[in-house]
Amino acid sequence: MGSYTYAVRRAFPYTIPVLAGYLFIGLAFGVLFADKGYNVLWAILMSIVVYAGSGQYLAVNFFIPGFSILQAVFLTLMVNVRHIFYGLSLVDRYNKFDWKRWYLIFGMTDETYSLICTTDVPDDVDEERFLLSITLLNQLYWVIGTILGSVIAGALPFSSEGVEFAMTALFIVMFVELWCHRNNRLPELIGICTSVVCLLIFGADNFVLPTMLLIVAIIMLGKKRICKEGMNNA
Repeated sequence: MGSYTYAVRRAFPYTIPVLAGYLFIGLAFGVLFADKGYNVLWAILMSIVVYAGSGQYLAVNFFIPGFSILQAVFLTLMVNVRHIFYGLSLVDRYNKFDWKRWYLIFGMTDETYSLICTTDVPDDVDEERFLLSITLLNQLYWVIGTILGSVIAGALPFSSEGVEFAMTALFIVMFVELWCHRNNRLPELIGICTSVVCLLIFGADNFVLPTMLLIVAIIMLGKKRICKEGMNNA
């Protein structure tokens, strides 16, 4: 048990940037969920069992009348399809772990994936325990943020208008960060151009799903070209 405690202590400094982000966007999710009439216990349960970040923001709209199960499944798949690629890149690394790899897979988010792929495991910490600590800490931050948002929304009634933009703002920041620090901007350009084209064709209310499908199709078909471009610009 002591070794796990030490692994958490060693992992914590690396997760501080995620702590700052997850507390805020988790809080925003808690506010939105409470605004739909659900108490803090439901918010906590959702952040523990679902834990899908943007998927949870999307799920807030699943509870309104007229929203079909088919729509919910399809939208969730499209929003989180990137996790398939995350998983494929970590298959060999996770296969050597025991049953805890199932939680590592479940707890994979954009920020957790980034930390796991870019952080060197300290020599004095077991790799499995270190990665587990990062994953667990990040989910804990999200759950705490959810609790704070749900409690605050219940105790201090206020308008939640605009709060849903928190997740969008996060992705904008991530996009700008990638744009500024990468030489190969082809994936970003594909995303921008595809979104604009689909917006013009399908309109503001219906362009999201066609855009996601088209982006995935273009990236899959042009994967070799994108990788080659990345190597040339490295």
